[in-house]
Amino acid sequence: MDTEHSPWQPPLIWRGAQLLARALVALVARLEVTGDVPAHLRRGPLVLAANHISPFDPVVLVAACQVRGIVPRVMATAGLFRAPVIGTLMRRAGHIRVDRGTTAVHRALDAATTAVAAGSVILIYPEGRIGLDPGMWPERGKTGAARLALDCGAPVIPVAQWGAHEVLPYRAPRGMLRGVARAVWRRPVIRVHFGEPVDLGEVDAADPGAARRATDRIIDALTDALAPLRPDEPDTPRYVDPGRPSDSSRVHRRRSG
Repeated sequence: MDTEHSPWQPPLIWRGAQLLARALVALVARLEVTGDVPAHLRRGPLVLAANHISPFDPVVLVAACQVRGIVPRVMATAGLFRAPVIGTLMRRAGHIRVDRGTTAVHRALDAATTAVAAGSVILIYPEGRIGLDPGMWPERGKTGAARLALDCGAPVIPVAQWGAHEVLPYRAPRGMLRGVARAVWRRPVIRVHFGEPVDLGEVDAADPGAARRATDRIIDALTDALAPLRPDEPDTPRYVDPGRPSDSSRVHRRRSG
């Protein structure tokens, strides 16, 4: 991996957006960030793998990264890049467009691989969508995050977060104003934890099924990091979004040991 030539430098517009994200979170909730990223990894190359529970959690994760002095490039759905203003910001900030469900989706992984090779920190959702696990635990992941890490040899740090689902509903923008008003009034606690690097040392990228095994390890690590953030909600969340569907088809079964 060659990180010596033209390393990526976060543009000022993105650093400013991180400060704005932190301010937005402070308006609607109380943010608690625990864990850390080793100093030598904060500028990359690094893969941050986060669980996805709400349309609001990208803002939360960007704010938490700002607290820890990390400026990630985000792998985000193509819809954001097509949106007015936000799309322009995403492109100028160097984020990576993911065209899910199209033949162009592989370009996102190629772009992310190039970005990590240039020394970037990439923030990715290994679940590939807002999780629909009945208990809101990390569901069985897609293999993109694992393939990225295996291709680049970059370390993976799980980033677990809990509480963003109390701010914006699953079907936002439907119900968005009501959700935000409720959050401003109740001030929920949003917790983000940066876990220990995932051990992928025994996974040989050349072996059949390597990406699947690495993905399961990443989801296991996310689950372990999330558990302490919701100690009183081991089975189902205390706050239930009535508009959020439930899907048991991708329930993750943790590896033994």
